[in-house]
Amino acid sequence: MTAPLQPLLHDETVVLTAPTQVWSAADGSIGSAAIHGVYHSDVRVVRRQSILVNGESLEHLATVSASAGDVTFVAIARQLDATVDPGVRAEHRRVTSASAVVETLTISSRLATPIEATVTVTIEPDLTDLDQIKAGLGAVSTGSTTGLTWSNDSVTASVEAPDATISTDAAITLTFALTIPAGAAATARWQFDATDEAAVVHGASAPAPWSQPTVHSSDERLERWVARALDDLDALRLTATAVPGEQFLAAGAPWFFTLFGRDSIWAARFMLPLGPELAASTLRVLAGLQGTDRVPATAEQPGKIMHELRRGTLTIPGEGISLPPLYFGTVDATPLWICLLHDAWRWGMPDAEVEALLPHLQAALAWMRDYGDADGDGLLEYVDETGHGLANQGWKDSGDSVQWRDGSLATGPIALCEVQAYAYEAATHGADLLEHFGVGEPGEWRAWAASIRSQFDRFWIEDEHGSYPAIALDADKKPVDTVTSNLGHLLGTGLLTDTQAAAVAARLVDPTLNSGYGLRTMSTDSAGYWPLSYHGGSVWTHDTAIAIAGLARDGFTAEAASLADGLLAAAVAFDYRMPELHSGDAASAFSRPVPYPAACRPQAWSAAAAIAVLASLEGLAPPA
Repeated sequence: MTAPLQPLLHDETVVLTAPTQVWSAADGSIGSAAIHGVYHSDVRVVRRQSILVNGESLEHLATVSASAGDVTFVAIARQLDATVDPGVRAEHRRVTSASAVVETLTISSRLATPIEATVTVTIEPDLTDLDQIKAGLGAVSTGSTTGLTWSNDSVTASVEAPDATISTDAAITLTFALTIPAGAAATARWQFDATDEAAVVHGASAPAPWSQPTVHSSDERLERWVARALDDLDALRLTATAVPGEQFLAAGAPWFFTLFGRDSIWAARFMLPLGPELAASTLRVLAGLQGTDRVPATAEQPGKIMHELRRGTLTIPGEGISLPPLYFGTVDATPLWICLLHDAWRWGMPDAEVEALLPHLQAALAWMRDYGDADGDGLLEYVDETGHGLANQGWKDSGDSVQWRDGSLATGPIALCEVQAYAYEAATHGADLLEHFGVGEPGEWRAWAASIRSQFDRFWIEDEHGSYPAIALDADKKPVDTVTSNLGHLLGTGLLTDTQAAAVAARLVDPTLNSGYGLRTMSTDSAGYWPLSYHGGSVWTHDTAIAIAGLARDGFTAEAASLADGLLAAAVAFDYRMPELHSGDAASAFSRPVPYPAACRPQAWSAAAAIAVLASLEGLAPPA
């Protein structure tokens, strides 16, 4: 028996306005691939939809996207005009909103006489949780259907087609009798609506909380990437039930239409050159969910910033992972929240808004000292105490992401190199905020940061190419010797000396890490390297953008430009919608990057990376 397989995404078409999304084939049809469907709030509400005109399929010509939530599938209808030079065409337009999908089929004719056409739309309702589909388990629909409405305990979906004749036998069939006038057009229209009473996130109705830049660059690729990225980010905006009215960016489609601490923070941080409003709103959402008690089952601790918010328990079949609806299993979101608060303040977040978050700042600082450093050695480390949470709790959170150069896995508690850099920057800049507002003990946190800096020498090791920081210290405080992209996160934080920063910069552009299409997560000289490994050799756009920003801040402009050029080359290949990750194959071997077939797209921090790269290349910085 074949084991369940996660659906592939790279060849499919998505239209979205969070928390609603539609996945289809390039011709707009729904049902030929496992991911296909109309989704709302992590539930698939339609599993199949087909369109026939006079009993035959249309012949697809092109897929034209007006925006992330608006696409048109252009086809010809030779069953209505069989000439070599088609005189009848069809435009199937799909437009999403936060709670609806509107479908229109417009048939146009240049013929001199009217045409009669019967349009038949067949729809199969569904109520399968997205987690089941991601696990490759297919349709596991639990609910009931009555006429044009179907529902389960919390989700209700319906279809509306006022001008159709409707049949509701095994499936829902909409039949439109169209008369296409000579030299004119006729349209069939239907609409899906969905609601979720158990939703923890909702679509954002307010305007996007960032300015719209006009980019004039000598490199057209950068302009086009920025434009596509901002359109995608607009479609990923959400609000949280627990903190209404405050916007943040959903992590990505299709799997992560929700709040993630780390992802939302990095995306907001990348967007700061377009204004501090998104960052301020994201900070308030996360502050509203900040830990207050010690709850081992959810990994909550006082002052800790959460990792993931879901409408129910997330179970990952076959991996032994079961995460509660509000899960705190992350070691880096808390220091990154502090870094975002400081950076947002520097980019213009009003003092009054920052001051309102100072109690949360002090709680976050205390978490790093009292809980993040579990063994009191002056470094931040993590371990899963539940046995069914995430084994790795940095940004590379897959089970095999922290490994020795020989391919064996490191054992925890694990202290990641980049987390120490985040903590150093957070303590230093947290102290700056405390001093500016006249609260707390800034000197205590500067001393704590200095302690981390002195302890960081334990990470430095050597190979035949010179010295470099290990990815982590393992349970025995031994440096895990794999060369990884984590190094790029150290730059620009203030943790490294000038000599150390130069050594890191040289490693980042070495061909073992620099693929030519971005920064590999693991160097090619590691036994565990594989170009399609999730965290062991693939390229993540946001990861490379962090390195580019750090290089630029520390004065390594040539190295930053080299990595940026690789991302821009990849952006062209992906039609400027950068996926979550792509293959680490070398640009010298492949004329375009190989897709990672299950990568989310669009994805918030991959899209927002366009702004970080723009800022780095153009030297944008907050006001003095």
